Amino acid sequence: MDPTVVAIPGYFGSMGAEYLYLKRRAEQQGPSAADYERNDTITSLAMGVASLIAPLVMPKVLGPVTPGAGRFGKALVGVAAGAVAVTTVADRLAKLDDAPGPSATATTADAPGDNPNRRRRRRIAEAARKVAKVGGVASIVAGGVAITSTWTHRTNAGRLWERRVLPDLGNGPLALLAAVIGWDFIYYWNHRFMHEARYMWAIHVVHHSSERYNLSTALRQPVADAFGTFVPYGLLALCGIRPSLILQARGINLIYQYWIHTDVIRRIGPLEKVLNTPSHHRVHHGSNRQYLDRNHGSILISWDRLFGTFAREEEPVVYGLTKNIETFNLARVMTHEHGDILRDVAGSDNWSDRLSFVVRGPGWAYARHAEQAAAALEAETAAEVEIPAEAEAPAPVG
Repeated sequence: MDPTVVAIPGYFGSMGAEYLYLKRRAEQQGPSAADYERNDTITSLAMGVASLIAPLVMPKVLGPVTPGAGRFGKALVGVAAGAVAVTTVADRLAKLDDAPGPSATATTADAPGDNPNRRRRRRIAEAARKVAKVGGVASIVAGGVAITSTWTHRTNAGRLWERRVLPDLGNGPLALLAAVIGWDFIYYWNHRFMHEARYMWAIHVVHHSSERYNLSTALRQPVADAFGTFVPYGLLALCGIRPSLILQARGINLIYQYWIHTDVIRRIGPLEKVLNTPSHHRVHHGSNRQYLDRNHGSILISWDRLFGTFAREEEPVVYGLTKNIETFNLARVMTHEHGDILRDVAGSDNWSDRLSFVVRGPGWAYARHAEQAAAALEAETAAEVEIPAEAEAPAPVG
């Protein structure tokens, strides 16, 4: 039986106890970001339910279009390749005009002095920008689904178990311990990658979207794992760990992560050096600059100490995102970063930017937006101060 299902009564019982404690604390000491807020809690619980449903639904949705497995897999690859080709041609045609790319303010309006060839090039370029806008998004969506669904299909534990390179470790406690430690190690890297690649961050950002921090936050889980390329936990099967034990390790890992989402427990003494704790995980949920992308471990904090991503809780933690979404709308919470990525792709006029907006870190996207805004402002300022060559000379004084 899935241990996370068995633990459900414990989830609700502990949340109830925490709620009462925090309510009493708020009456005595004043409110804090740890307090339960009705809309925030409902959103977290709804995300928890959605995260249970998504793994049941997504394989049925993506199965038919998975290359190498579904009947429409080749068609999806063809759509992706065709969209890339069309977009690449459109990018070149867009350069027929001297105006900048999709973000430019230029329109198809003809200037009085334009010759027929110039007007034709301008119209072709404007049409090409529109095609590239749609084609770029289609390329990323179709190509992304093809890549992620293929990766998931080829790296599942059952498939890799059949190709294991080490003998079956059996079903005993040592095998389970190996599964738990192995899962924890792989989880560290996947969690870290979800903070360092934007398409992976789009999956994980929902867990950081709350500006509060209590046990209900632990249930605000991702629903779009099917669109990621994770280090496969199926690698454990190659090492002789049975798929059933891998699933148990997953459940143990998730249950452990639940209790560290609290402000009630401050420190747990010497165990802080080895285990991930509420203090360490509060840091992970902080939007403070020194806390960003720190403490990725699940059960063990040792991985962060070993690989240089550890930070100690020092100044008060500010929870949420560096740019909060200010909504409890479930659809918006689940999809806002994916939507932002597609808008950035649609607004790009070259493949370097399109791919960078997808695979580079969220910080790169913010920096690129700043560069584009500065360039647009500079161009606008230059246009305002430019003196036309045909301007009349000033009349002589007197």
